[in-house]
Amino acid sequence: MNYFELYGIPVSLKVDGASLKKKYYELSREFHPDFHLQSDAVKQEEILQKSADVNRAYKIFQNEDSTIRYVLMMKGIMEEEEKYALKPDFLMEVMELNEQLMDIEMDGNDDGLNDAEIEAKQLLNKIHEDVEMDIENYKEGLSEEEGLLRVKDYYYKKKYLQRILDKIAQLRNIASL
Repeated sequence: MNYFELYGIPVSLKVDGASLKKKYYELSREFHPDFHLQSDAVKQEEILQKSADVNRAYKIFQNEDSTIRYVLMMKGIMEEEEKYALKPDFLMEVMELNEQLMDIEMDGNDDGLNDAEIEAKQLLNKIHEDVEMDIENYKEGLSEEEGLLRVKDYYYKKKYLQRILDKIAQLRNIASL
């Protein structure tokens, strides 16, 4: 049973937060170990496992990137610890941003941080726009694998850009000390 089946919701790349929370509370009560103390050991173990699954699923579904990763892995589009090759033009843009950050770090001058952040966020927005419809309109059994492959590419690109944004935040924190 996958997490979507556990929650009784359709497979989606973006889970509705309000209905997710409601279903989480419902399942948490249903599978709370304290409500099954009179059950035999096998049933208690099963309930404990379901409770853990409910919590893991909730954590995944609360985060769009985690949900995307889960669906891609579930569909066999992505593998654990996969070495995904991004296109050279994107890697060049990321390398240029990383070089800007290294220069800023070496100079000890954070003047270029705002520009680097704007550039990274613009690139992030662009790659999101490219897959927004694939994410929003994904339907199990109806959407084509092509769309999931675009989402996979987006997922890996976003990880690169998030590391750059994290580095910018780190440099800002160092500068403010």
